[in-house]
Amino acid sequence: MTLTQRQTFEPDSRAIDFVDEGSGPAVVLLPAAGLDFAYLGTLASILVEEDFRVVRIGSRTPGEAVTMHDLAQDVVDVLDALGIEQAWIGGHAFGGAVARTVAIDHHDHVAGVLLLGVEAGAPATDERERALRAVFGADFSPDAGVEALQAAALTATATEEWAAVAPDTPTLVIQGTADAVTPAANGLALQQSQPALVSVKEVAGAGHLFALTHPGETSWFIEDYLDWD
Repeated sequence: MTLTQRQTFEPDSRAIDFVDEGSGPAVVLLPAAGLDFAYLGTLASILVEEDFRVVRIGSRTPGEAVTMHDLAQDVVDVLDALGIEQAWIGGHAFGGAVARTVAIDHHDHVAGVLLLGVEAGAPATDERERALRAVFGADFSPDAGVEALQAAALTATATEEWAAVAPDTPTLVIQGTADAVTPAANGLALQQSQPALVSVKEVAGAGHLFALTHPGETSWFIEDYLDWD
């Protein structure tokens, strides 16, 4: 049995929001930097309808400085609290960077990694701002406090500690061909680094927020890759 309303996990003064829906193989969805996971709701709903258990997990509230390893531990702590021993860990942009860190640090918890756009470090600010406002409206801004915490976590962590493909970990990259923030070249470069582990699928004509604007295509790639019917 799962709870479909937003919950808050609060160990050690951390406050981490999550939503747990459905039953079946567990899929985690982590949002991009500074964004609430609500925009991944349609994608989550489609996957739930296809008999997946989907856990959307947000960032801890801003406070003391953290590394990518701390943010990865947050994800694992939520899964442990839910009794989920292993999951496919997915994330959009920065969320994918956290997902990759989870796979490196907590290999036994990870069946595989799903990357919705491949983060390659700090994204181009102008392109990201344009992409977000094109979808969410001209007055939209990410959560500045959360975004700053996440940017600092990247800075505090050596790139090789989060960007590598974890050993023996199947990794699916889904990317929009018109994404200027996490461009398709990033995913292709990751695939070239580990061709036996990394598969790439592209959503034609889609921009940075393809998980929101093209949820059907995105979910189909996930369902097909996980070979669940």
